[in-house]
Amino acid sequence: MQREELNAETAKIPWKELERFFANGTTIYVSPDIDLIDVAVEICHDNKIQMELWMAEDKVGHVSDDQAIEWLETDAILWSLVVKPWVLVQPLKAQS
Repeated sequence: MQREELNAETAKIPWKELERFFANGTTIYVSPDIDLIDVAVEICHDNKIQMELWMAEDKVGHVSDDQAIEWLETDAILWSLVVKPWVLVQPLKAQS
């Protein structure tokens, strides 16, 4: 997929609508420090080296139970993008 196509597929979604994907283990956390589209592109290109680097830096990984609970309790809205079989989720950056 091209960056433009991926960008067009992003959406802001309440966490409660994504919980079922968390339950089946397909949600991937993306840190607000990196671009959601960059991560999606690397997944599409099966760039394991870059993904492992981000994972080692805790910038990408499976959504933790603690994150899921916090997002549920705060009724969080997240950026989301489906890159089958994964659902990438990224907290919105704080407004300054």
